[in-house]
Amino acid sequence: MVWLMAGKSWRLTAIWLVLFGAGMALVVATKMAFVGWGVGVESIDFAGFSGHAMRAAAVFPVAGYLATRSSPWWVRQLGIAAGVLLAVLISMSRVYVRAHPSSEAVTGCLLGLGVAAIFIWYASTENHMALSRILVLLCIPVLLVAPQVEPIPAEQWITKAALQLSGRDKPYTREMWRKQRFPLD
Repeated sequence: MVWLMAGKSWRLTAIWLVLFGAGMALVVATKMAFVGWGVGVESIDFAGFSGHAMRAAAVFPVAGYLATRSSPWWVRQLGIAAGVLLAVLISMSRVYVRAHPSSEAVTGCLLGLGVAAIFIWYASTENHMALSRILVLLCIPVLLVAPQVEPIPAEQWITKAALQLSGRDKPYTREMWRKQRFPLD
């Protein structure tokens, strides 16, 4: 978004905010639906889109595109492909560290790639877009520092909101699925 605003690409900034916001709203809605009401797909162990996978898949291909927008076609494709590869690796890492089952990581990644694809399509039709490669280089330190920053407690906020809306005292859990299938355990 900062790249787009710095280039005074107001229309694309608005499109990015709407697309990314809609993707994140779907992530939050599915997580709240599970925590508050137990809405999910037990057969594939799906309790909500992975937010990490969605964000990575939405942001990195777009960043690859924006960083290479004034380059030849094949370089732009390479920038997008590098972003997709990084997003897939991040999505896989969510499964590896057991933060999400594969169903949530894959669907989160696909949701984010959809957001990225729509944005890239819109951006490719835009005539005015002045992005500075110097600005891109200045963002690299931000990417290096960002992992050191304490994350906001988004999961706690989602859980609290879901409990308030649903009227439940405790969050719905995957263990509750298991107990419904095997009530004698």
